[in-house]
Amino acid sequence: MSDRGALFLFSIFMIVVSLGAVAWLFATGQAGTVDGLFLVLSALLSAAAFGLYVKFVIGRAMDAQVQAAAQAAKAAAPPKPAAKPAPAPVAQA
Repeated sequence: MSDRGALFLFSIFMIVVSLGAVAWLFATGQAGTVDGLFLVLSALLSAAAFGLYVKFVIGRAMDAQVQAAAQAAKAAAPPKPAAKPAPAPVAQA
């Protein structure tokens, strides 16, 4: 597995864990305290940071796929015929 693949999976894992921690804090009622609110904000910030990274990775993968398809289509296209030379202007006497 490539480094990008491993980081992608780790990011997905961290998002799930962060959102799970937020759900746990609300389920147990700890989110109502000042400490709990800071934990909720920290977990949401962590999920947002990893979410932005996942969005970036997906965008880069989609761009690479579009470029590869464009190069394949360009290579498969028949060569264009040579352009005809422009006619010489007629000199008027």
